[in-house]
Amino acid sequence: MGNLEIALCCTMVSWFCTASIATTDDNFICVALDWWPSSKCNYDHCPWGQAGIFTLDLENKVLSNAVKAFNPLRIRIGGSLHDQLVYQVGNTSSQSCRPFQHKKDGLLGYSAGYLTMETWDQLNQFANQTRAKVTFGLNALTGRRSPSGNGSILWVGAWNLHNALDLMNSYEINSISLLISGNELCSNGVDAKVGAEQYGKDMIVLKKLVKKLYPDPNTEPKLLGPGGFLDERWFKTYLTVFGRRVISGYLQPWFRHDSQYLDQIAQVYGYLSSTIKEYGPWTDAWVGESGGAYNVKARRESKIVSHSFSDGFWFLDQLGMSSSFNHKVFCRQSLVGGNYGLLNATTFVPNPDYYTIKILPQKLFVFSYSHCSKRKLVIALLLMNLSNSTTFKVVVSNVGNPHEHSSRGTTQREEYHLTPRDGNIRSSVVRLNGTPMVITDSPNIPPMNPKLVDPSLPITVAPSSIVFAILRDFNARACS
Repeated sequence: MGNLEIALCCTMVSWFCTASIATTDDNFICVALDWWPSSKCNYDHCPWGQAGIFTLDLENKVLSNAVKAFNPLRIRIGGSLHDQLVYQVGNTSSQSCRPFQHKKDGLLGYSAGYLTMETWDQLNQFANQTRAKVTFGLNALTGRRSPSGNGSILWVGAWNLHNALDLMNSYEINSISLLISGNELCSNGVDAKVGAEQYGKDMIVLKKLVKKLYPDPNTEPKLLGPGGFLDERWFKTYLTVFGRRVISGYLQPWFRHDSQYLDQIAQVYGYLSSTIKEYGPWTDAWVGESGGAYNVKARRESKIVSHSFSDGFWFLDQLGMSSSFNHKVFCRQSLVGGNYGLLNATTFVPNPDYYTIKILPQKLFVFSYSHCSKRKLVIALLLMNLSNSTTFKVVVSNVGNPHEHSSRGTTQREEYHLTPRDGNIRSSVVRLNGTPMVITDSPNIPPMNPKLVDPSLPITVAPSSIVFAILRDFNARACS
């Protein structure tokens, strides 16, 4: 990163970079709230409880304080069931407001569900009170004809915009900055899919609708393409239909937690980045949802690992890797629920991963796993020690500007040392500079104060630990 020289024990590692390789969105970190009901079960386990949107306690102080602490946090509202969600407004306001119910022949095993305006108002109020930036998933199957039972999952016909129009026309959506059309309906789909050409035509219709409702470009929500796994042929056809200035981003999910997949995901990120560069350079890549264990599979792994300190090694590696491949936003599935939440599903007490991303700067230029602030002479280093026995001493120097007064920074270095309680990486309690991050009688998130260190001293990285070091007044050439 930015001409840094790092000495690890007796080995010298030098990074030579005079320009940024990628940039992220101002709100790179994103979390998801999902529609799954408590009846959602896999592998004899029902991990959602009351954490789905219909039953989530949005008035809980711990929950709201956890979101508010980011100021702002991007929240994606949607998921697997949002293409079966009917908005109970306009012509549908008199229909039964039943929630999602098990249905043997329904998509993903569920019937349609109804979003009441009471719940919609609660969501908007929650977003406004916590200053969250909302990315809302629209139902992209409305008006289409379902397959005729021949084994196909292809839905045909044009999208019907009226229910979405009623929703947006009846209530001013101040907190919503982005709209997603559909969830995993592209390419081969999951339980349903839409052809690329028809999907592209529908995006033109949606764009016209949004521009009509929001004539001021400064308040107009941007559109994101369908969240789903990338297929080059499908994606090329889809983009060709409408060209520039319709969608602003393309979402791709990724759920793998095994260490053997860490190298493979770099290929996935690179493939999406290069495909967008070739066919749609005006749009951005997003990690639409990622939470480690797919479909909360491997119950033991997802329960023990995703809630523990050890998950931070995977999670931070994914954040650094995706951003280095020019992915603008990374959405964690989920904020709460599904065995991979940042918060406990019943108490909303933060899990270790919450604290790691709370430290991570939001406004970044990306240089490997180090970052320059966009607006200040500040560099953040992320150092992860996967060894359980070796302590590393990391010496930071400015190779490109070795004689400058600010080669190591002129103010005290801020260090955040994250370790598991009792040295057990499976612990669900993280210690910050030796202090356990736990909520006591107060619903407030505990203060996250750095350790102040002389910038000329090396950074000590203990075994099985994660360190964020903030270097102020560090004049790296790549940050210019």
